[in-house]
Amino acid sequence: MMEYIALSIPVFFILIGVEYVLSLIQRRALYRLNDSVNDLSMGIIDQVGGAFVNTLLFAGYLYVWKNWRVFDMGAANIWDWRGFPWWVWVSCFIAKDFMYYWAHRMSHEMNLGWATHIVHHQSEEFNLSVALRQGVFQGFFFWIFFIPLAFVGFPPTVYLVCSQFNTIYQFWIHTRTIGKLGFLEWFLNTPSHHRVHHGRDPKYIDRNHGGVLIIWDRLFGTFQEEEEEPNYGLVSPLRSWNPIWGQVHYFVKLAKLSYAAPYWTDKIRVWFAAPAWKPRGLEQGVPSQKLWEQGVLTKYDTHVPRVLKGYVFVHFVIATLLALGFMQAEADNLWLQRAVLAGLIFWSLLSFGGILELRKWVPLVESLRLIIGGTVVMLWGHALLGMPMLADVRVRAAMVAFCALSLLPILFYRKQFTNEGPECLPMPQEVA
Repeated sequence: MMEYIALSIPVFFILIGVEYVLSLIQRRALYRLNDSVNDLSMGIIDQVGGAFVNTLLFAGYLYVWKNWRVFDMGAANIWDWRGFPWWVWVSCFIAKDFMYYWAHRMSHEMNLGWATHIVHHQSEEFNLSVALRQGVFQGFFFWIFFIPLAFVGFPPTVYLVCSQFNTIYQFWIHTRTIGKLGFLEWFLNTPSHHRVHHGRDPKYIDRNHGGVLIIWDRLFGTFQEEEEEPNYGLVSPLRSWNPIWGQVHYFVKLAKLSYAAPYWTDKIRVWFAAPAWKPRGLEQGVPSQKLWEQGVLTKYDTHVPRVLKGYVFVHFVIATLLALGFMQAEADNLWLQRAVLAGLIFWSLLSFGGILELRKWVPLVESLRLIIGGTVVMLWGHALLGMPMLADVRVRAAMVAFCALSLLPILFYRKQFTNEGPECLPMPQEVA
């Protein structure tokens, strides 16, 4: 079956480029390199990790559909999407969007769901690159809400296509360059409605959960009109460019909170309670997270030499191409090959985050990445990526030269990498 999201990725990048150029023309600070690299790194982790996660989740959907479906919606071949009548497609698309609303809403109202979804809200900017910022574990939580569609009987092919187009639709609504759209605002999710959803202002929190349609929010009392432009991001900012930490930090927080809870019932409840809930006995021990009440709206930022920013940009482009190659060739690779390539990609993204934070461990970790990663791609890249050109001696020689040259700026600026932890990073000035 055609993978529409994978086909859309080049278009996504083109539109991100168009929005960036437009922001320069309008002299609006819509993009920052560190934030955008972090956004796209999260998206790469989601897509690469999704190759493993989605296989498992789809197998579960297929099993339920085969064995327990209530209605048979009929087709000679379930993989032939042309074999289903129009009403199956329309009803599945609406049902999928309805269940997406509840999955999305509950991911804001339950800690376990918020741990998987918080990734999407970490950016303090709002632009098209934020649309690609997704949690790799989110599929597990959302699957609980989508599996009833298998029980009803929506065929796997129809479900997958509707899911992909539901996701693709939501890309364009992550922008500040489009205002309100008249009568469309009444029933469609629009950039205006979704800007509200990403706001951390009190009246905007946990509002406008719809995917394609905004009617669910209007029906179930979670709709909020955009009045003034929101302040974007989390009430308690992540304050890190580390994409691996960004994916797991809330799970770690919940585990620590569960461990510290004095009562066994609260140790379990913490995973299913609302994010604002605190275990008994710990209410006073948790500092206030409502920074907007203190007037703290300074965006998290770090100051890195331009040479290192350029280094991150060049190597991030290479890592992105590596990820696209992974997605293109994943069906042809064995699980071990896929795991090795995924590991190299994740290692690269982790290292880029460390460079943008000037972490003390970067010179060693990045040097090893260039040596080990370069060697793996040079020797086995043609098999891992399905690119025969990587077996050419001249191409391999060029790769060796590139990796050697790449070591120079890391070694030259090695004394700048001094930060050991979040407490060493620039903090916004807190206003009492």
